[in-house]
Amino acid sequence: MQSFRTELENPVVEKDIIDLEKKIRAFREGKIHDEKFRSLRLARGVYGQRQPGVQMVRIKLPFGKVTFKQLLRIADIADEYGSGNLHLTTRQDIQIHYVSLDRTPELWAKLEQDDITLREACGNTVRNVTSSPTSGIDPKEPFDVSPYAHATFEYFLRNPICQEMGRKFKIAFSSSEEDTAFSYIHDIGAIPKLRNGERGFKILLAGGLGAQPALAHMVNEFLPEDELIPYIESIIRVFDRYGERNNRNKARLKFLVQKIGLEEVLRLAEIEKTANKVKTYKINRDTVPAPAVPQATSYSEVTIINQLAYDVWKATNVFEQKQQGFYGVFVKVPIGDIHTPEARKLIEGIKGLVADEIRITQNQGLLLKYVRAEALPALYNVLESVNLAEPGFDSVADVTTCPGTDTCNLGISNSMTLARVLEEVIYTEYEDLVYNRDIKIKISGCMNSCGQHGLAHIGFHGSSLKADKRVLPSVQVLLGGGTVGDGVGRAAEKVIKVPAKRATHVLRYVLNDYQSNTTEGETFHNYYDRQGKDYFYQLLKPLADLTNLADDEFVDWGHEETFATAIGVGECAGVMIDLVATLLFESEEKLGWAKEAYQDGRWADAIYHSYNTFISSAKALLLDKGVNSSTQIGVIKEFDNHYVSAGLINLLTSFNDLVTQINQHEPSQEFATAYLQQAEEFLTEMKAKRETVNV
Repeated sequence: MQSFRTELENPVVEKDIIDLEKKIRAFREGKIHDEKFRSLRLARGVYGQRQPGVQMVRIKLPFGKVTFKQLLRIADIADEYGSGNLHLTTRQDIQIHYVSLDRTPELWAKLEQDDITLREACGNTVRNVTSSPTSGIDPKEPFDVSPYAHATFEYFLRNPICQEMGRKFKIAFSSSEEDTAFSYIHDIGAIPKLRNGERGFKILLAGGLGAQPALAHMVNEFLPEDELIPYIESIIRVFDRYGERNNRNKARLKFLVQKIGLEEVLRLAEIEKTANKVKTYKINRDTVPAPAVPQATSYSEVTIINQLAYDVWKATNVFEQKQQGFYGVFVKVPIGDIHTPEARKLIEGIKGLVADEIRITQNQGLLLKYVRAEALPALYNVLESVNLAEPGFDSVADVTTCPGTDTCNLGISNSMTLARVLEEVIYTEYEDLVYNRDIKIKISGCMNSCGQHGLAHIGFHGSSLKADKRVLPSVQVLLGGGTVGDGVGRAAEKVIKVPAKRATHVLRYVLNDYQSNTTEGETFHNYYDRQGKDYFYQLLKPLADLTNLADDEFVDWGHEETFATAIGVGECAGVMIDLVATLLFESEEKLGWAKEAYQDGRWADAIYHSYNTFISSAKALLLDKGVNSSTQIGVIKEFDNHYVSAGLINLLTSFNDLVTQINQHEPSQEFATAYLQQAEEFLTEMKAKRETVNV
């Protein structure tokens, strides 16, 4: 690979990109183990695809905000480095596929010229901080949560406390009690509240989807705004130290809460407050200013060719903002894909009609802001010209889906084609349901819920079935999930598994029954609860009969070849590498980061890098004895058991007391000086010990 020169004004970002290039070079030369390199590139937004030799690059867009210029830059990047397609995700990111690994540093550098980052878009880090796309214009919001989401993103980006956690950590801000950012499925969810004119948040903790969904716990009815970021920091510090690291299936915060209890997690978080970089954090409410309102107040008259289609679109995709005289317009993006020619044509067409701030939505669409009523016909024609004027945004006809077997290593069956097929069923057979926003349909290619099937009213996830010694693609059907409101949600229940080609029949069976048996004004949740899970099992049971399979049922949606399960190695959480030499090398690297932070006067960062130096060094020596602890606190205890108590290492105190000084002292220069020195001395001794053992 050839080196390139960056042209960035931010030296921190430039160093990041150059470091990625060096790591890729070292990996190509065999100097970095494959699993370790995987965790390095994931933390920089580079994710292995199902197709060998190419990568998916995930672009981290805090709370889904993107300007015209940024979207055009991303489109150019997708053409130059990828497949010319922009994929919108349920976490308000944009993904580019089919990128060469060697070109990712150059790609990143070009994105950063317009303040777009890849950093920590994947891996065991704080992922993209999401929010309700309507934040800032939502008529029901107590206040705009956008500045709070942005401040949270900035505070934890490159923060030492969350660079190598046991698993990913997700944070969401809803704009109102309608909870459109799904606070209840996040590690931390925040809902804005006002108390006597003071701003604060209702806090939800330890939610998550995946194969084992867990609904978040309400832990604070009103957390004052200045305490928000310190609170999140304390929780992350606990998760980093006590969270599982070996078994990725048990490594989310929800499992730590299950293991040691919610009260214990909160007690440990209270202890961590001492070590926090800040005790209060004043949010700059002007960080995310309102976008410039389009200047035009009158518009040329346009012709609407299909008035009925326009009326349906306007009724289902347009709403009044809290700013009088302006409208928000939702854009339904089928399967979340926008090809670059359409993206450019879209931007060119909407200039002057909408504000220069687009939000990506959790159901893989777009939100345009500050549209005057007089501009709606012209905007509709622009959207229609790029095939983005479908009605029914966030309705039954708006199916959310992950990429599935199109590009994902973990995909079992095709989800994107199935989404198109189900939407076609709605549009052609249940056209009145484009007005129904009570029912959500969501699909994932596997059980991991990237398509959020776990919170769907009608959900599907990819699976397989065996029949006559043959394997056929199937879907697990889930029903009854979704948002209740104000932090309360429901996890969908698994009802039955059927061949994938029968998913359309599942949809018809459920919707027909719903239309026949629901009472006036009854929600889908109430209807589902009234009928009961077994009712739906019996309703759908005929579709699970495998005695009458047709040949085409052994072929998945969107495919021509016979189905075969081919699941790769998942990369969503990264992989820890437990090689002794690599860990000691990492310890030296972390010590270098500690010294660098110390020289810059960043005492809290220097202390945490020193802490990680202790942990990595101790873990290396434990591995020499065949001891592989699954948590950092376990490493501390096992090192005391196998080395200190056994007299193999002489310390003035226990290793536990030495290391856990971190949460007993303020992050002062004095403590940073002492702790850094102790970490350096410990690493030197561990390296000498290893060399002695291996002589």
